[in-house]
Amino acid sequence: MGKKKIAGTKNVYELAQERLKVIFNEFDNIYVSFSGGKDSGVLLNMCIDYIRKNNLKIRLGVFHMDYEIQYKMTIDYVDRILEANKDILDVYRVCIPFRVATFRSWSRLMCSWSVATCTSMYQSFWRPWEDSKKNIWVRPMPKKAMTKDDFPFYNTTMWDYEFQMRFAQWIHNKNDAVRTCCLIGIRTQESFNRWRCIYMSRKFQMYHKYKWTSKVGNDIYNAYPIYDWKTTDVWTANGKFQWDYNVLYDLYYRAGVNLERQRVASPFINEAQESLQLYRVLDPNTWGKMVGRVNGVNFTGMYGGTHAMGWQSVKLPEGYTWREFMYFLLSTLPERARKNYLRKLSVSVNFWRTKGGCLSDATIRKLIDAKVPIIVMDNSNYKTLKKPVRMEYQDDIDIPEFKEIPTYKRMCICILKNDHACKYMGFSPTKEEMSKRSQIMEQYRIIVS
Repeated sequence: MGKKKIAGTKNVYELAQERLKVIFNEFDNIYVSFSGGKDSGVLLNMCIDYIRKNNLKIRLGVFHMDYEIQYKMTIDYVDRILEANKDILDVYRVCIPFRVATFRSWSRLMCSWSVATCTSMYQSFWRPWEDSKKNIWVRPMPKKAMTKDDFPFYNTTMWDYEFQMRFAQWIHNKNDAVRTCCLIGIRTQESFNRWRCIYMSRKFQMYHKYKWTSKVGNDIYNAYPIYDWKTTDVWTANGKFQWDYNVLYDLYYRAGVNLERQRVASPFINEAQESLQLYRVLDPNTWGKMVGRVNGVNFTGMYGGTHAMGWQSVKLPEGYTWREFMYFLLSTLPERARKNYLRKLSVSVNFWRTKGGCLSDATIRKLIDAKVPIIVMDNSNYKTLKKPVRMEYQDDIDIPEFKEIPTYKRMCICILKNDHACKYMGFSPTKEEMSKRSQIMEQYRIIVS
């Protein structure tokens, strides 16, 4: 659709129609994962059109995870399209206080990423619709919303991506289905991770070798009918077929946000940092409530997408050393978070004093030229050509290899980035962190076995 059609070839819309034909012919239980964004929106509209044009006597499920805090335009769009097509839709609008994960971990089963929250210096996860915070909810819970009481599998330790997986099994059993298909509007153009989700599908058990499908449970599949669409294809389809869409994108466009970076995802993920700062302008009422709802929203809204959130241009406040600034930042955190960072710092200081970090000859020369006291050793227990260097923590060192050197500035960056695991400093996940991940993956294995 976005390109001139070549004789003998099919455009992306025609290919998507062929995929829908397979899905509606061979699956008795079908639902669309709908976020209110442009991709899931065009997919839902296309499915609705397909059902109506072919006079199918079926009802289409719509799975909408409501994260409580969204642009009013997104909420209005979701309400509008669901109401206009209620005659053929079974709506599952879930308002669940699940956790939004604080670490990136690609789930092979979900073919998606869990994402880190980005708004708070110490909150390790964001939990929408939390009962104890009802008095400060950003908005009332939608009518006919499904809550935790509607899902017997829900528990308070559940992450949002885990809920998605469990929901697929739940709706399959609820409808006594033979085969269930969840339609997901992801496009490989969006990111490498999404490209991998499709093109590495050989690692999954597909449905009849369709590379745009992946098995997620017994007789349960995900399908990606618009995986090969470009952003221009999405907007061409909306215009050509006069489909309803989220007018937030119009405001993004007027605000100068690049087409490829216009997102309506939950504002508390890394991908939404840049758009978060627009909340104050585009939806000031929501912004005001957000500030009181989640710690750090105002900070990220001011500095998200700017150099302040990156390490290269972090500026030291006047009158501070980096060591002093680090302790100031730590003083603003709850005790548990503060002790975690101090424990990581202690381990790092001891490591550089006793074992030493491995540095290249070029980096070593730069440290010597900068008159930094170091002890260079000849042998390392690691398989590397680099040499182990023992040294004390420095306040700051102005060299390109800054990230490799133990400095208090580097520790400040970890705190500002909400890097609780201190991955920026080279720390690997702890046994406890790895154990938690293993437990989650084991739960998935049990679900799909």
